[in-house]
Amino acid sequence: MFKTKFLLKKIDEKFVASLIDHTNIELSATKADIKKLCEEAIHYNFRGVDVRPKYVKLVAQELKGTKIKVVVLIDAPIGLSSSSERIKACKKAKADGAHELDVVMNLVDIKYEKWNKILKDLQGISKILPTKVIIGSGYLTDSEVLKAAEIVKKAGAICVKTATEKDPLEHRELAEKAHHLKLMKQGAPGLEIKASARIGSLDDVKLMLKAGATIIGTSSGVKIMKGF
Repeated sequence: MFKTKFLLKKIDEKFVASLIDHTNIELSATKADIKKLCEEAIHYNFRGVDVRPKYVKLVAQELKGTKIKVVVLIDAPIGLSSSSERIKACKKAKADGAHELDVVMNLVDIKYEKWNKILKDLQGISKILPTKVIIGSGYLTDSEVLKAAEIVKKAGAICVKTATEKDPLEHRELAEKAHHLKLMKQGAPGLEIKASARIGSLDDVKLMLKAGATIIGTSSGVKIMKGF
């Protein structure tokens, strides 16, 4: 479905802007930084604004009256909180005005192949709000990427996402990220695929789209738009 959609679309400014979750998840981010993030999102009409839980209320207020989504990062960087803590954080984010959750899959549980535990956790979370699940693909083997994507789809989430700001892949390794996107698309056919971390230019975006991404998470949204 998404491949067909992109083949029919011209990659112009409006189209690219509609895919970008404009992101600031820096622990040092101030209210002024987040307000600026929202102003930029409104100016370019980005898909969403992605922040940490402490700023969800502020973003919801700043974006009121727009169609831009309020997106919140939950349990970064590697998803180690208990399931009950994660559920509580997600419910609070919803109450604060979030439209979508970007939730980190427990990477330790992936490595120990605790798939049933992961599935149950994500099923509970996905009932709260539309959920994009971050699998930390840069830490995973190909088989783990595939399995994680399968679990995300089975859990009822809307999207598989590559990484947070802690992705071990550097910018020079975007080709590896593109490889992961193809695996994620294979493991979770029909779901949205979000590429994030180290995506800093229009050429990077085009590479991600070619590999199957349907959403782009980046703190470089303005720079990308200036690339046209």
